[in-house]
Amino acid sequence: MAPRLLPHPFNMSTDHFTVRFWGVRGSVANGSREFAAVGGNTSCVEVRAGEELIILDAGTGLFQLGEALRPPTRATFLISHFHWDHIQGFPLFRPAFQAGNAFTFCARGESAEAVRAVFDRQMQPPYFPVTLAAMQARLAFRSIQPGDEIEVGAVRIKTATLNHPQGCLGYRISLGDVSVVYATDTEHLDSGAIDPDVLALAAGADLLIHDAQYTDDEYVGRCGPCRKGWGHSTIGEACRLARLAGVRQLALFHHDPCHDDRCMAKLQRQARERFPDVVVACEGMRIELPAAVDVLRARDEHQWHLAV
Repeated sequence: MAPRLLPHPFNMSTDHFTVRFWGVRGSVANGSREFAAVGGNTSCVEVRAGEELIILDAGTGLFQLGEALRPPTRATFLISHFHWDHIQGFPLFRPAFQAGNAFTFCARGESAEAVRAVFDRQMQPPYFPVTLAAMQARLAFRSIQPGDEIEVGAVRIKTATLNHPQGCLGYRISLGDVSVVYATDTEHLDSGAIDPDVLALAAGADLLIHDAQYTDDEYVGRCGPCRKGWGHSTIGEACRLARLAGVRQLALFHHDPCHDDRCMAKLQRQARERFPDVVVACEGMRIELPAAVDVLRARDEHQWHLAV
């Protein structure tokens, strides 16, 4: 386990977050017209915390984020796990091919070399025509484990285990008194109890980004196959955890590739009966923290009705 690091002094004037969603879909991308308002790209979230750029996962949404970056760029990636919908955008991340840029990739692995090997294998034949060696940016790889606490500049990051096949990491990103928690690809316990690791990670967060792939009916098999043990949560469970953890705002994330825009609009209305300060994460949505939740909701409602 990596050593626990002491908090880094920081300037309170930079105690500010901007969170932008570039990929919000789970399992597989869906580019159909009926999914355009919410977005069809897989997991990728940009977090600007003070002076730091942190990128959560490298799904297909990473391509569009890469097109928006301007050199020289320095960023830290926090990879939840290595399933394809969370790393598939990496080989097409054009800033990694540009000299002068620098990226650090943090993920769970036995060593830094083991983390690097995952990205290297993804770009080997027969999967991709260009190898990792073609990337001219300075790339660093770091192995992290559940329970580690690390620093990126003035930003403090805590990790926790998520309940998902082959393992997954959740992250709490804090700057000053403001925190964003990323808990994608996680399932509540077999007993139906809230996962205590996720509850502790999310406690009092300003924004919780949480897996909400299934409806309650889908999860238990009243609608299609039973999804228990597949490693994902429901909208109802995400709202329940948000209430118990006392989070300020919840963003539903990792949407099922079969849930089109009309379905997601309906699910958002249902979710707000369980937890008022909740939004369906949509591509292009931007959340500023700290900020008043009612202002964020009003902006979201306006955009949603224009789109759906």
